[in-house]
Amino acid sequence: MSMFCYQCQETAGNKGCAGARGVCGKPDQVAVLQDLLIHTLKGISYLNAKAKDSGQCDPKASEFVMEQLFATITNVNFDPEYFVKQIDKAREIRDGLKKSVKPDDQLPDAAVWSVKSGLNEYLLKGAEVGIMATTNEDVRSLRSLILFGLKGLAAYVHHAYVLDAKDNEILLFMQQALAATLDDRLSADELTGLVLKCGEYGVKAMALLDQANTGKYGHPEITSVKLDVGQNPGILISGHDLRDLEELLERTKGKGVDIYTHGEMLPANAYPAFKKYPNFHGNYGGSWWHQNEEFEKFNGPVLMTTNCLVPPKESYKDRVFTTGVVGFPGVKHIADREPSKQKDFSELIALAQKCKAPEKLEDGQLTVGFAHNQVLALASKVIEAVKSGAIKRFVVMAGCDGRHKSREYFTDIAKALPKDAVILTAGCAKYRYNKLNLGDIGGIPRVLDAGQCNDSYSLVLIALALKDAFGLKDVNELPVSYDIAWYEQKAVLVLLALLHLGVKNIHLGPTLPAFVSPNVLKVLVEKFNVQPTAGVEEDVKMLMAGG
Repeated sequence: MSMFCYQCQETAGNKGCAGARGVCGKPDQVAVLQDLLIHTLKGISYLNAKAKDSGQCDPKASEFVMEQLFATITNVNFDPEYFVKQIDKAREIRDGLKKSVKPDDQLPDAAVWSVKSGLNEYLLKGAEVGIMATTNEDVRSLRSLILFGLKGLAAYVHHAYVLDAKDNEILLFMQQALAATLDDRLSADELTGLVLKCGEYGVKAMALLDQANTGKYGHPEITSVKLDVGQNPGILISGHDLRDLEELLERTKGKGVDIYTHGEMLPANAYPAFKKYPNFHGNYGGSWWHQNEEFEKFNGPVLMTTNCLVPPKESYKDRVFTTGVVGFPGVKHIADREPSKQKDFSELIALAQKCKAPEKLEDGQLTVGFAHNQVLALASKVIEAVKSGAIKRFVVMAGCDGRHKSREYFTDIAKALPKDAVILTAGCAKYRYNKLNLGDIGGIPRVLDAGQCNDSYSLVLIALALKDAFGLKDVNELPVSYDIAWYEQKAVLVLLALLHLGVKNIHLGPTLPAFVSPNVLKVLVEKFNVQPTAGVEEDVKMLMAGG
């Protein structure tokens, strides 16, 4: 068995995690099982995409591929037993699809491999089919870009499906692209086309999720979010799943328990539908990598709804609950909701009622809610500020936060930007600067928080609306620069979405992805002028000049 994983920004030495454990805490067993699960999902995708031609495409298989791609994203699931069960299920689904192909069809190994079910057997097979099984560096790089883009796509589509917003076309593309990574006949140009196609479907997925969120919970409003704590015990909810938050708020009404958001859940405070709950207290803590300290001090139970889980310390592990595709050995898991029913949060709530109130981390408030509908309502004010010269530049600083000390760069950039620059942000990257006192420009805050990482779509809509308002033909003519922080695969998809939209001169950091080979990087530089983040002074000059 040999672990190799380089899908996140913090991968060891910016080359790849090997050995017994990844930087994220993922054990080697889990990494290898994930490789085998992905290999089998490619087999399902190959068969299900072929089945579409005869009208036999299985929608349940399509949803399974989407869900399990999400389960393999960084910091989602650390439980080897989970992946053994999912590989079993994947083989069952895959083998059921074989009836749709002709007996004489030459099928790839992903569609036919067979060993005895079990951890040891799966580990041996998984060691054969990891990312390094593709020996050509550039082909491996392009296939990795496609795979990691598809993982980000799967996450956003999964969030939408939870709210019953579905798009079979996106799921079909996901399987066609996944199956294409098995095809040794595809040229580098064809694989590059698929990479950009991932970006196209990323825009569609983020639009689908935006419609699902705003259709159910209303458009986010400018909102001041409390950062202090109350006297009641609390439940801390982290991740991205708004439906879990809704049901938790509903179930805790009148029970003496306050609900706090954490990490990527902060933007939920801006949705009108949640403001009716008096026990929705505010936000606690910062971005995902501070969990070990913040969860310790929260005192009450914590619900992890999607990705961003850090292996919990023993001192608070018994207060952590997972749900959805999230999992960790020894942590209680709340089962999926049954049709027409809510999830059963009774054990979580009962534990909260026995706990102490959270320990205060900070005071003050944060202003959120600058999604596209709210910003466009202020469009005339924003446009006038640009025309008058009060606003010289918008700098998109969306994406992820992480542990690397090099990420202080983004804080330093925010501090160093001139006072006539406005930061547009989404995702947990904002925690590097959203608590700085950067002031405002004529009442327009210098940090406009559009929401979660998936709300990067809001930033796209804002840019496109400004393009139309100024009568420009090309989005690159706007006074908008891009300084994107990445950590995991959803940020990869956001990058691909921007490339699909033709956005150029993107600064990406704090390091370039380890899975991008020199030749693939050369293509990204020549076609889009994607460039690594560098020094603060140098980058501020370039960002303000549009380069």
